[in-house]
Amino acid sequence: MKVRKYAAIDIGSNAMRLLVHNIVETPQRPVQFFKNALVRVPVRLGEDSFGIGTISEENVRRIVKTLKAFLLLIEVSGVEKYRACATSALREAANGPEITERIFKETGMEVELIDGQEEASIIAGTDLAQLIQQDANYLYVDVGGGSTEFTVFSGGEPVLSRSFQIGTVRLIKELVAEAEWKELREWIQGATAGRPKLSIIGSGGNINKLHKMSGRKIGQPLSYIWLNAQYHFLESMTYDERISELGLNPDRADVILPATQIFLLTAKWSGVKKIHVPQIGLADGIIRDLYFREMGY
Repeated sequence: MKVRKYAAIDIGSNAMRLLVHNIVETPQRPVQFFKNALVRVPVRLGEDSFGIGTISEENVRRIVKTLKAFLLLIEVSGVEKYRACATSALREAANGPEITERIFKETGMEVELIDGQEEASIIAGTDLAQLIQQDANYLYVDVGGGSTEFTVFSGGEPVLSRSFQIGTVRLIKELVAEAEWKELREWIQGATAGRPKLSIIGSGGNINKLHKMSGRKIGQPLSYIWLNAQYHFLESMTYDERISELGLNPDRADVILPATQIFLLTAKWSGVKKIHVPQIGLADGIIRDLYFREMGY
């Protein structure tokens, strides 16, 4: 048996994450991926990118400092390979390419600006084998700060994927037009029509937090009824009350509402009553994609 360590850095619109996986290689057995460590730093780049169109100098310095810290953690953890990807906030910022050049000059790290379709493709490659059944259909929904990625699984394989510029930070800043909601509704209804035994698989920090708040055990899905009731409960509280009474982090206490709204509308438009929350996301997919590419698969 051989244990290797790979890492992924996800520079998102609401936070930056470092995920480390142990990859267990055993003769005559499929390779296994286990989470080793996760570090999350709330650098809300979306407020700059979606608001003024560029990332501020203050946040650029925070990005560089965070990545330097991540590199130290990668070194002391004995990570063999890593990949750094940035999503909509950095991708859409006018100074995004300039920032990636600065990151490389100051840290030696190459950051890839991936588009929505590639993000959806990476997410679709995550290990969902334990959840997905061959005779059922699933709509995988990954809600981020700047965009939401949707992937339809049928027969155990991804068959459709689409990225929409509807995310929690955009919604807070009221940057999502009604036409975008209409396009999303039509896509969901068309992509899920005629697919029996349909369930939603939810991904992202907000749905993970909601699942934890529900008190359900790992593997138990959230119901539409519970999620709808929780939405109204959260909506009845002020931002400060969500922090002081529920113990939510300040950078979670505001975005959790629009994230819940996205999941509720997705469930409504697809006619789904259950949402599975396996706690798998973009960073997990980055690690798997990196490993299998290195192995030549």
